Amino acid sequence: MSCDTHAAAMGDRIRPEAATHVEASALEAIDSSSNPAPPTNGKRKAETELDRDTDERPASGAGAEGEDGVAVQAEGDTNPEGAVKPMSKNELKRLRKQQAYKEFKEDRKAKRKDRRHARQDRKRTEREVKIAEALAAGVDPKLALRPEGEPWRARPVPVAFILDCDFERYMRDPEIVSLSSQVVRSYAQNRKAKYQAHLLVSSWGGKMKTRFETVMQSTHKNWKGVSIVDEDFCEAAKKAHTIMTGPEGGELIDVLKPSQSEFEKSGSGVVRGDILDENTPASELEPEDIDQSIVYLSSESPYTLTRLESNVSYVIGGLVDRNREKGLCYKRAREHKVRTAKLPIGEYMAMQSRYVLTTNQVVEIMAQWLECGDWGEAFLNIIPKRKGGALKQQGGSQADTESLNGGVDEAEGFSMAIETAVGESDDKTEATQKADNPSVISARHEAS
Repeated sequence: MSCDTHAAAMGDRIRPEAATHVEASALEAIDSSSNPAPPTNGKRKAETELDRDTDERPASGAGAEGEDGVAVQAEGDTNPEGAVKPMSKNELKRLRKQQAYKEFKEDRKAKRKDRRHARQDRKRTEREVKIAEALAAGVDPKLALRPEGEPWRARPVPVAFILDCDFERYMRDPEIVSLSSQVVRSYAQNRKAKYQAHLLVSSWGGKMKTRFETVMQSTHKNWKGVSIVDEDFCEAAKKAHTIMTGPEGGELIDVLKPSQSEFEKSGSGVVRGDILDENTPASELEPEDIDQSIVYLSSESPYTLTRLESNVSYVIGGLVDRNREKGLCYKRAREHKVRTAKLPIGEYMAMQSRYVLTTNQVVEIMAQWLECGDWGEAFLNIIPKRKGGALKQQGGSQADTESLNGGVDEAEGFSMAIETAVGESDDKTEATQKADNPSVISARHEAS
């Protein structure tokens, strides 16, 4: 009896110690999973953080396990029965990524600081060299330090670009982040352009507005020459029309003036900057009571832009949907009875495949056209070379077309890629067909 009593007493004393050990192991496993050791190279790599041997990975549907086989549980995540739900592999990966991002935040900040200082040192050195050369030549250093060419000055024109941000319900959170970056790039490009259109952002609100006010620290409030409105694009267009026809509307540059031939072709005295595609069904024609002061850009439109018009607002749908939704911009324009049009990419560019433009790329292309008045040059300057686009030329050879786009090597081998796809026997025939009939390039916007 005394032995049994002593053994029972020892067992009661050991059980709390064992439970404490298991609990400590579980906490250690959670801490190690949420605070992974940084990689040796100092970079945040998913392969280093997440790759594990097959034996260490939990089975599908099971929670992650610590060193002592204790399942890691998601805090506060319970099933209807009240039991704690195990953390999935994807949740654990996401937790590790977030923790690694926080850990290396200071490292990224230090690297940005080092690059900024290096850039400042380089500019300082170049400035000192220019001053020394000017003094040696007996020239006033102030003249040597003046920037070459005409000094920059704001030159607004009576054209408006409206970014319609009323598509948030069709986008996921990462796509809203991408759209926010595109809006910032659109402002930066239009701001530094030779001729500045009036930029407006409509349907301001939701998650993107919250992101601008929190993560981006309300930097948009310091933007110049931009109007941000809570209403839809129609109300934004009314505000834009008031600005364009007012004293601050800007100068009417030559590219915005219709030519004499356009006046003669119009007959009615109303000169539009678009043309109707052939074989357009009657159902796609514009109604009589359409608003002529607004043009909604959409690849589904039967009208193709030939030039931009003065005192007209061009609406760009702020949509990043990875091409899931079809015809949203065109349908929205038809419902509001406004004009529609598409950029003439197919008339000027031969592409390897269908290409989708981002919001800021559309703004950059139209800003570039305001400067040069040539759609081909605008497309060639803005569309990335790696996409394999080449400028079409009337009567030009394939070699001439390739050379305009930087050659086969720089443009990812436009004709070479076509030959690989169709075979060596009839490669030239297929290449000619693709050049004459390029894929329709959507003006719906996607992150690059």
